Amino acid sequence: MSETHHADYSNYSENISKEEMLTNVVESYSALAYGIDNWVANLSNCASLLWHGYHSAKVKVNWTGFYVVDPKDSTQLILAPFQGKVACQQIKIGSGVCGAAASTLKTQLVPNVNKFPGHIACDGETQSEIVVPILDKAGKLVGVLDLDCLTLEGFDELDQKYLEDLCKSIGETCSW
Repeated sequence: MSETHHADYSNYSENISKEEMLTNVVESYSALAYGIDNWVANLSNCASLLWHGYHSAKVKVNWTGFYVVDPKDSTQLILAPFQGKVACQQIKIGSGVCGAAASTLKTQLVPNVNKFPGHIACDGETQSEIVVPILDKAGKLVGVLDLDCLTLEGFDELDQKYLEDLCKSIGETCSW
């Protein structure tokens, strides 16, 4: 019987398809979050799973991470665990792609960020983005999952389906 290490969850096969990778990310998140309800720990591992998974599937993500509702100011999101370059630390709810997802409680699938009204460019190299709202068990907004890509149309409906499933699981497994 081989010993399993937490880091093994971020190892993906060389030629993994995007759907296989996304299935693996959702399953791996559930395994890693089992018995752990700390949102910082769970989001940290999730950001890493997404970063390594997308890179293994040859999707040129340049940022995978989270913003959460600021406990001191519920009108804004604040930076939470992520992988990638340093990022905007505060985003007003309703502003940019993250703020739009937070205010509408709907996934924002943006094939070209340069055509999104009010886009906030934390990284000028980003070309496409997907942001999924995260709701707690009571249905209250607690944050968003944000993924950025270096290519146009980097995300599609397949990403949306699996990332929405992932965010549902995150909302149910974390204490906010």
